[in-house]
Amino acid sequence: MSKRRKSQRAAEATPKREKVRDIFVPRPFEGLADEPEWIALRELVPAASAPLRLAPALAEEFGDRQVTLATVLPMATPAMTKPDGRVLIGLQRHLQSGDVSRDLAEALLCALRAEPGRPVPVPPLPGPGPRLQDVLADGPLEISMHDGFEFWLDPGAGDDPNVQASLERANAAIYPTVRLAAARAAYWCQVPEKAHVRWVLPDDEDAALDALARLSVAGTLVLGENTRFAGMFRAHGRLVPVWDLPDAVPAADWEQPVADFAKRYAEALAEPAPLDAAGRRARHGLLGRQLALR
Repeated sequence: MSKRRKSQRAAEATPKREKVRDIFVPRPFEGLADEPEWIALRELVPAASAPLRLAPALAEEFGDRQVTLATVLPMATPAMTKPDGRVLIGLQRHLQSGDVSRDLAEALLCALRAEPGRPVPVPPLPGPGPRLQDVLADGPLEISMHDGFEFWLDPGAGDDPNVQASLERANAAIYPTVRLAAARAAYWCQVPEKAHVRWVLPDDEDAALDALARLSVAGTLVLGENTRFAGMFRAHGRLVPVWDLPDAVPAADWEQPVADFAKRYAEALAEPAPLDAAGRRARHGLLGRQLALR
């Protein structure tokens, strides 16, 4: 038998692996009660966590497991299990599909099925299946902000020099970030020589853009003296306006300016009349001030 014929027979005998299709979902957190906060934790916040509750069917199957959402886990791994059965899910990860919600749900299911304390294998392309909206008991996120990633560790784990060195490297990459009370999903952050407020707007993109255009025409798009509307970026189907701020002013001092802006924005959002010529020009100008994510 020829080599070519043998190769053909071998190919016929080998079962074909089903190709996993990737589908892009522009608003993966749509339908969740705290969609803007999920986006903020995914895209804006370096170190934070929030407890999650399993949907009733999963709670019945896996018991009362403690599940924690983390902005990022060691080595940007998708999920971890602790020896006592606790589960941590990482929002910011290296490998992902076009549907972040499906990715996170699969990571959670893989962690629940894994042996506690062991590595959790998570496929980069999970294929069709349940999403966050299916596996969680939805509700507002109870977010805890962290100055470092010590929340990763079990008691005593930091005594290991290798673990301590890894933790120090991770902590060195954190820039100061404060969650503001003035508006949901609004965060102050400080990077070298700059400070910003970034706010994930909860509204439809077109309506939000119209409201920002009205504020631009009125000259009320800034947060106060020595501030600048830097532009905005899109994140998971929502607009995120960004303001440049004086870096010497602490985060707490921006609570009232952000609250005042949120009130102006809500009033502009409720305006039923279509944009006039000046508003349309302002809208076009805002579209030209798109920022790169991060």
